[in-house]
Amino acid sequence: MGQDSAKGDALEDVRNRIDAIDSELLGLISERARCAQQVAHIKTAADGSQVQFYRPEREVAVLRRIKAANPGPLDGEEVARLFREIMSACLALERPLNVAYLGPAGTFTQAAAIKHFGHSVKTLALATIGEIFREVEAGSCDFGVVPVENSTEGVVSHTLDMFMTSPLMITGEVSLRIHHHLMSVTDDLCAIRTVYSHQQSLAQCRGWLDRHLPNAERVAVGSNAEAARTAATEEDAAAVAGLQAAEIYGLKVLAERIEDEPGNTTRFLVIGQQDARPSGQSQDKTSLLLSCRNQAGGLHNLLTPLAAHGISMTRIESRPSRRGIWDYVFFIDIMGHRDDPKVALALENLRQSSLLFKVLGSYPLAVL
Repeated sequence: MGQDSAKGDALEDVRNRIDAIDSELLGLISERARCAQQVAHIKTAADGSQVQFYRPEREVAVLRRIKAANPGPLDGEEVARLFREIMSACLALERPLNVAYLGPAGTFTQAAAIKHFGHSVKTLALATIGEIFREVEAGSCDFGVVPVENSTEGVVSHTLDMFMTSPLMITGEVSLRIHHHLMSVTDDLCAIRTVYSHQQSLAQCRGWLDRHLPNAERVAVGSNAEAARTAATEEDAAAVAGLQAAEIYGLKVLAERIEDEPGNTTRFLVIGQQDARPSGQSQDKTSLLLSCRNQAGGLHNLLTPLAAHGISMTRIESRPSRRGIWDYVFFIDIMGHRDDPKVALALENLRQSSLLFKVLGSYPLAVL
């Protein structure tokens, strides 16, 4: 009896300590929020209507510092996510951000937007990538989030094509591990006659669908959330989508993680009116749109300035330029910010040797 009493006293002491820590945390978070309000007043007084409340390079620097200083036992990524939400809530006190994403509700693009900005932003679901660009260009939304490439299926060509004519800049990137699930209003897999999903998701689950639903018709729709919404109205249909879509549209999950590649990851871009300032520690990336002269060794000559200045190229994609048959433009990612002296020299050399030269933005590498 005495041993049980001692255990109970010890447990009560720990719980009391947790309560005290919670009270201390609440006070510190409230103090941080008041500081955020002071920042808003100072910025508004100095910059008026041109004030920028959200600075991506500043937020990334904070999250990097938090991860580096984390003493444990919580994982650094988990601690950074907690601070991401605190920062999101504090920024909303200054001015809530409006962020457009590829809808409807429940898409992976919405998940990417929340991962990057936190839950305190106002998200707007739009039907197409083109609409996202237009809303941000018009100033109706502060930022947009669009998919750009998948580790299994490659680039999202429509996103790249939009940059050819849009004045918008890339202000950030988000990488999201993609897990696909089969969901339906029925719990009988054998009853499924139609499977709805985005065309890339159908491709990413091709092997599983071939094995388990070889006779079901596969219908590509605009998004996985749209697939879930459609499947919710048909008793013999299923959707391939994320778990959030199943919750939103009231579907039963028949099979989890049916993607053929377990490391399936999609990269998203954050687009806005201007790019980010340098975030420090040489952890920035710059995206370019280029075209070269149509001659032997044209691409090699175009890229020579990068090698000459020691700039690392992390990605290159080609797309038809729409200016003529077999004429192409190249989307290129390089390491470093456009304001870095070495990068700036390389970009100036590229500008001189390119038929088309456009900086799509410099932005911090993703932290989360």
